[in-house]
Amino acid sequence: MLILDSPSTDPHFNIAAEEYLLKETDRDYAFFYINEPSIIIGKHQNAWAEINHGWTWRNDIPVVRRISGGGTVWHDLGNLNFAFVLNGEEGKLVNFREYASPVLEYLISLGIPAEFGERNEIIASGLKISGNAEHVHRKRVLHHGTLLFSSNLTRLREALDTDPDLYIDKSVQSVRSKTGNIREFLYNTMEIEEFRKGLLTFIAMHYRGSEKYVFSKPDRDRIEELVRQKYSLWSWNIGYSPTYNLEREIDMDSLRLRAELRVEKGQIKECTLSTIFGVPSPKREAEDLEYKEIRNLNELSVHLIGVMHDPDVLRDLIAARDLVKPDWIDTFVEGLF
Repeated sequence: MLILDSPSTDPHFNIAAEEYLLKETDRDYAFFYINEPSIIIGKHQNAWAEINHGWTWRNDIPVVRRISGGGTVWHDLGNLNFAFVLNGEEGKLVNFREYASPVLEYLISLGIPAEFGERNEIIASGLKISGNAEHVHRKRVLHHGTLLFSSNLTRLREALDTDPDLYIDKSVQSVRSKTGNIREFLYNTMEIEEFRKGLLTFIAMHYRGSEKYVFSKPDRDRIEELVRQKYSLWSWNIGYSPTYNLEREIDMDSLRLRAELRVEKGQIKECTLSTIFGVPSPKREAEDLEYKEIRNLNELSVHLIGVMHDPDVLRDLIAARDLVKPDWIDTFVEGLF
């Protein structure tokens, strides 16, 4: 077992490093990293259904899609992530409890009342402190998880404050759980770096014959290449979402619209916009509503087809073509998510 402590807090780099270790190396690794504030979504999830996109964009929070399944998680500097990349026997590689057991043992050694939950998570006094996921590649498995040590749980809730049922799709939806921080259960004061160092030492003792490892220049170069080719791209992080449909009512002062979209591979494939007349201002002439503030609904619908379902892209397109009253562009675009 090679013990690898990431030199980076960039979520794109660290999530790419997991794929690199799994698919392009043949050794067993225990990989540990802490990310800057970010949202990490499962491979088969609809990004827009899982994140509070308005809050996420206002706070410039990156969204990164990983290669494993499971639900969406929040990362920040108070969250320690672990990943075990292991060789094994084909057909017997999926074993959440076995791979996470040394992490659980370490938590128990600190006096934390930790135990496995029903969804392969680790809980303490009913609060989720660690989520786990796995991905199998040939005869190797990636088992990784979070450890909420001193994470900002308010920001976690804000980032994931959304209603997945608003999207009609076949994506994997996250199961929302009550979360807690590990530090709350410690008898002795400890900071995350001390916790991190202790876990690395514990894992090294658990896997006898372990050695410390650092990324070589070829390792880093290949990981950075993966970031450029995949993990920094909208097409992977957002556009990879499964096909979905959505229906929205958009209320803009004297005008209310109904929007119906079908999105495939991140692109709007079908778009229907219609006016709901008489709401909320019946004094306006119905004929004026469609053409003054929105210019022409049919024209707008046509221009949205084939466009990425992304707020920034839609905002720039609509503004450039003068299809929506300038004061209403933000409201209209936000209403499409």
